[in-house]
Amino acid sequence: MSDGHPGRLIIISGPSGAGKSTVVRQLLQVCDLPITLSVSATTRPPRPGEVDGVQYHFLSAEEFAQQKAADEFLECKEVFGLGYWYGTLRRQVASGLNAGKWVILEIDVQGAMTVLENKSLNPISLFIHPGNMDELENRLRRRQTESEEVIAARLETAIAEMQYMHRYQYEIINGSVDVAVAEICQILKDQREKQRCSKS
Repeated sequence: MSDGHPGRLIIISGPSGAGKSTVVRQLLQVCDLPITLSVSATTRPPRPGEVDGVQYHFLSAEEFAQQKAADEFLECKEVFGLGYWYGTLRRQVASGLNAGKWVILEIDVQGAMTVLENKSLNPISLFIHPGNMDELENRLRRRQTESEEVIAARLETAIAEMQYMHRYQYEIINGSVDVAVAEICQILKDQREKQRCSKS
């Protein structure tokens, strides 16, 4: 439910293995703010059980290219090695903000930097990480879903992404999901209070 106040854009980034998706999923369940998750568009095919418009907006390569040419994405990128495109649709973000929602973009650092360049959006930006690279490596290995080559590539990317942490307003160390979620929810509530005070 919106409380009659304008919506806000929230950027949540962090390296692979930081637990972003788990934190965001729980945040949506427990934080009593009008928050919603922006559903990204992708050219990758749906996996079993995935529903168009729920996990992703599934587009053909041609549809994605047309929307990219029409500047319909706030940010988009091709994931190298896989050849699939991912992007955040402007219209989805705009409709959420216009409805008074606090719209979460769970996006990578590259996408976040693109969005942060748009000063008119005034997003709240949070960078989530597990505290150190050893812990990140442990988490990636515990998944047991990726090869050594993929793990090495993810760690290399993570080291590069950590260099951008200072560009975010808030740093969240995800040692405990419950603690990280509570910390983020409190940050958002504090931001809402500031917004109300500035308008009164």
